[in-house]
Amino acid sequence: MVDIVSETVRSRMMAGIRGADTLPEMIVRRFLHSKGFRYRLHVRSLPGSPDLVLPKYRLAIFVHGCFWHRHAGCPFATIPDKNHEDWEKKFNQNVNRDNRTLILLSEKGWRVIVIWECGLRNAELRAKLNSLPALIVDMSISLIEWPLPTQV
Repeated sequence: MVDIVSETVRSRMMAGIRGADTLPEMIVRRFLHSKGFRYRLHVRSLPGSPDLVLPKYRLAIFVHGCFWHRHAGCPFATIPDKNHEDWEKKFNQNVNRDNRTLILLSEKGWRVIVIWECGLRNAELRAKLNSLPALIVDMSISLIEWPLPTQV
């Protein structure tokens, strides 16, 4: 697929991508706050600096973009045609780092929820966030990915 913008414009667009306070993250933050949950943001003392940390539940929440973190089976996890090998290398590094982070958090006794961006893209899917509070308080669950690719 041919890029529809110039290299300069694409570079400026990519430079504008933020790692914190993204729209999907803000949706989750507002939802949890409205349900009475209190959390800390981007705790650097924990592996991977989770987007939200609920110390009371010993829970770390990551809100991942499907493109950057390679949500398996998701239509938004595409690979650009230009510099295909470089992109694959970058994506593999991201996935490996994410996996190491999950292992480290688990070893430290933390539970993890990974919320994928595609589950927050429309109101119908966002309504399924209502199941999140029950998952947070269920201390028997150590790792949750939401939504599953089959739910997108």
